Amino acid sequence: MFRAAGRFVTILALCCAIGLHWIALQSLAWTTMIVEYSKHAPLRAAITQTFDGAHPCSLCHAVNAGKNSEKKTDLQSTTPKIDMICSVRTIRLISAFAPLAYAPVRFSFPEIAHSPPVPPPRSLS
Repeated sequence: MFRAAGRFVTILALCCAIGLHWIALQSLAWTTMIVEYSKHAPLRAAITQTFDGAHPCSLCHAVNAGKNSEKKTDLQSTTPKIDMICSVRTIRLISAFAPLAYAPVRFSFPEIAHSPPVPPPRSLS
């Protein structure tokens, strides 16, 4: 029960943080306006009158005022912060190749030119 309530409160807080409440209120205002205007005119005229911007309702005014006040507080709270800790990080690259010291081997031509000793022939009996 508490887990479900916690999730609901978290989702509600995130929705308010991204401004979803203004979108929901504006949608409610538009829906109400379409219903009200369609009582006196055809649906096409009601939709046109709703979205032309010349006939806002009281909820539209409240939503605009709320959005504007929210933007003003956002602009005022953006004061430059001083970074008191300036640490310099050094980047150390580790090489992927480590050279190995092998024992020197000499291949001289005379050693390679001689064929290996031939074993004695076997008897066929």
